[in-house]
Amino acid sequence: MDVRTVNVPLGSRSYVIKIGEGLLRELGRHCARLGLGSRCAIITDTNVGKRFAKPAFDSLVREGFDPALVIVPAGENAKSLKSVQACYNQLAAHRLERRSFMVALGGGVVGDLAGFVAATYLRGIPFVQVPTTLLAQVDSSVGGKVGVNLPAGKNLVGAFHQPRLVLCDLDTLKTLPEREFRSGLAEVVKYGVIYDGGLFKRLEHHGDRLLAREGGFLTAVIARCCEIKAAVVVEDETEGGLRQILNFGHTIGHAIEAISGYGKYLHGEAIAIGQTLAACLSTHVTGLPRADAIRIGNVLAGFGLPNRIRLGAPQKRRLLAAMRLDKKVSNGQIQFVLAERIGKVVWGQRVPEALLQRTLNSQLSNLD
Repeated sequence: MDVRTVNVPLGSRSYVIKIGEGLLRELGRHCARLGLGSRCAIITDTNVGKRFAKPAFDSLVREGFDPALVIVPAGENAKSLKSVQACYNQLAAHRLERRSFMVALGGGVVGDLAGFVAATYLRGIPFVQVPTTLLAQVDSSVGGKVGVNLPAGKNLVGAFHQPRLVLCDLDTLKTLPEREFRSGLAEVVKYGVIYDGGLFKRLEHHGDRLLAREGGFLTAVIARCCEIKAAVVVEDETEGGLRQILNFGHTIGHAIEAISGYGKYLHGEAIAIGQTLAACLSTHVTGLPRADAIRIGNVLAGFGLPNRIRLGAPQKRRLLAAMRLDKKVSNGQIQFVLAERIGKVVWGQRVPEALLQRTLNSQLSNLD
């Protein structure tokens, strides 16, 4: 079995990301190597639990662990303080201790929720990420940013809590619905735009191989995305500077998710729209060549991702209000990550209100 390993060197918080097939049934063995307590919990959702909870549970039992299974509703709405409270109660009933650990088995929602529960229960216990979606494997499972949403905005309550291990089992992607898979490709495109122009060119010329979920090509792309995320996190673990580049397209994307009620658009779909708008702003503010902005839009569209959304005047006002609640707002000013060229972005960019309004009006008004 060919397994790729990516190291995330963070001193005492270092861990590895393993990418390959058949890793889920090896979960218990990998956890046993971490020297954790015997009592643990798997947090998953109703959809993922049906397919993958039993092999994960059985693998832990085979290695002598005593797991509990905690199942939350599927969907973005599960990333709430109500769900956190329900998880706490079940962990307490299973008598988890400081040396106990949790397994986050699912996509980005489960990973963010379970990671936040792990960061705060007993003031922090270890957890292992087992991401089952492309988006989670290339992005949200790596780096230790965990959290939940408030009605006012996405990820407004959270923490930094690094996992002890990330297992990316490519077998879980074989049953991933096409829409979910394409959603994950938005984050893959992001890595090309912010860090690696060569990766972006591969997506331009070989996107069909990704859409076909071609094993070797998919493994290499996931590994490269994890390498980029790891390099950025090692440089700036708590998002004081460089790590902000990972938010390209997210300021607008998160706001779209918030005003749409968390569910109409998948995360990657909202981020694809956000990246298209950020590229447009970049042509005015940071000098991104218009041809490159078009390339970004074309790659996203080629993956079947949306690049525009129909919004009326009241919704645009709500969108701006949601953007002003973004974590990167400083002194009331919305700050954007914008591209200078494909492969190079800058953060902390302020966009004149008139330009932002004009861009939103031109990009959001006439297409769905």
